[in-house]
Amino acid sequence: MPELPEVETIARGLDKRVAGDTVESVWIGSRQQPLKSPADLIAATLEGKRIVRVHRAGKHIVFDLEGTSRSLRTALRTKKGTRAVRAQPRQAAPLHHSDTQAQWIVHLGMTGRMVVSEPAAEVAKHTHLIAKLASGRELRFIDPRMFGKLSVHAGGFDPGGVEPLEVSEERFIALFRGRKTPIKSALLNQKLLRGVGNIYADESLFRAGIRPRRRAATITREQLGKLHRAVQEVLREAIALGGSSISDYVDADGEEGFFQLQHRVYGREGEPCLVCGTKIRRVVLAGRSSHYCSNCQK
Repeated sequence: MPELPEVETIARGLDKRVAGDTVESVWIGSRQQPLKSPADLIAATLEGKRIVRVHRAGKHIVFDLEGTSRSLRTALRTKKGTRAVRAQPRQAAPLHHSDTQAQWIVHLGMTGRMVVSEPAAEVAKHTHLIAKLASGRELRFIDPRMFGKLSVHAGGFDPGGVEPLEVSEERFIALFRGRKTPIKSALLNQKLLRGVGNIYADESLFRAGIRPRRRAATITREQLGKLHRAVQEVLREAIALGGSSISDYVDADGEEGFFQLQHRVYGREGEPCLVCGTKIRRVVLAGRSSHYCSNCQK
């Protein structure tokens, strides 16, 4: 699943390519799994809106929109090259806010992608939404496994948790100190710290010298301060390198990231630690693999 650096990279790329453009029309496939908001509400919210900005909130891509939405079209919509058909729209519930401002929220799930394409480009098999832009390009959401989600909000979307790149050291320490759960599990708790996932939790804990199974309550203030610095350092380095391409991840231009070449523990089970030579170990915490060096991390 794309984590904070990957989502940040995609959001920045989309902002450069589509900010200022206007959504002319929207096609939505018949599969309901990717939709958190009704299809007709998504279409009604997006159509006629100008994309003011694209940014990240946790692991979500947020499109800030402005303008007057067009009325719903009752005709069935199809897109050449796709087998899905847009369902007959129902009466859309109004957004509980001025309809001149709204937000389109995209969560990529495990295999979701947001790409900007030319209209003549072949439509991928698992395309669930196509937004035709005034520039003539198309913004497409593709998700083979359909764990991603699409929704619209009136504005002020808040995914919960604290932004790790903005949190102060004191607030960070307060979030985790005294908790009885393993520190790795606490780092993955999106209600505490949003956007940090498996890869960057492992890498941050390695740099801070803390084992993933260690109870947060046993970690000193000094060690938590070191972990705070490690988390921000790892995330910034990963963003600079375009994220980690482990499986399906590519950015808005279809390019892979390079931070996977800098991984010190994640995915390196049985390989020598790059610091001390000890073999990297893997344990499972709450169903997730955790990688660490038994010598460097205590």
